[in-house]
Amino acid sequence: MRPFTLANIIFVLCLLGIDVLYLSGAVDWWWLLIPVVIYIHLLVFGAIYIQWNFYVKSYNKGVQSKQVALTFDDGPAQYTSVILDVLKKEGVQAAFFSIGKNAVANPEMVKRWHADGHLIGNHSYDHGFNFDWKTSKAMQEEINKTNNAIMQIAGVTPKLFRPPYGVTNPNLAKAITRSGMYSIGWNVRSFDTTAKNKADLESRILKRLKGGDIVLLHDSQQITAEILTDLIRKAREKGFTFVRVDKLLDLKPYA
Repeated sequence: MRPFTLANIIFVLCLLGIDVLYLSGAVDWWWLLIPVVIYIHLLVFGAIYIQWNFYVKSYNKGVQSKQVALTFDDGPAQYTSVILDVLKKEGVQAAFFSIGKNAVANPEMVKRWHADGHLIGNHSYDHGFNFDWKTSKAMQEEINKTNNAIMQIAGVTPKLFRPPYGVTNPNLAKAITRSGMYSIGWNVRSFDTTAKNKADLESRILKRLKGGDIVLLHDSQQITAEILTDLIRKAREKGFTFVRVDKLLDLKPYA
């Protein structure tokens, strides 16, 4: 049972219990606000924290003690080529969760992902700010549209999906299930989209590595490309090895 379903059951039971107490004169009407406020907070935090698995099961961490998976969102983007050069030089295979329209605009980069042995994942087609307000049917259409685009370019159909912004909700849960996808989260968030200092960014990631980690990065960020070589080498010095996220999680990457 998903936490969302359990929360709904508990919420209804609390309302019924307070209704009984109110009708018996034991409590005032404003007691009804307590479960309502708690319930709303659960819905919001459950949506923004993918690690809660509140609406849909997401794979956020592996179990191997010394393995790390690098994942890059939003590409193909400005620094994808530079990042690929670093990964090739260091002998690391990563996962790239592609925005569909970016894949269509940069087919050669998508082909290079596949040729270099990296995993290609689905990150919706438009990655619009309104994605989370769409119907499950519209979300599923975006997922399928991206899969079809990647299939036409690289000859593979992704099964791994990363929700835009890592936000989930009941509609997206339905879309993921109906699309036959796996929801992929993370347990090490780099915040590279807002980072200004290379040393701080690198240190933040390295300090959080415990093993079985899925690291969230973006190939749209120059700072990410600039720290990547040192990040890989210093992680290796700590005894970590790099694997693709599908290997870390033992999931089938393509349909």
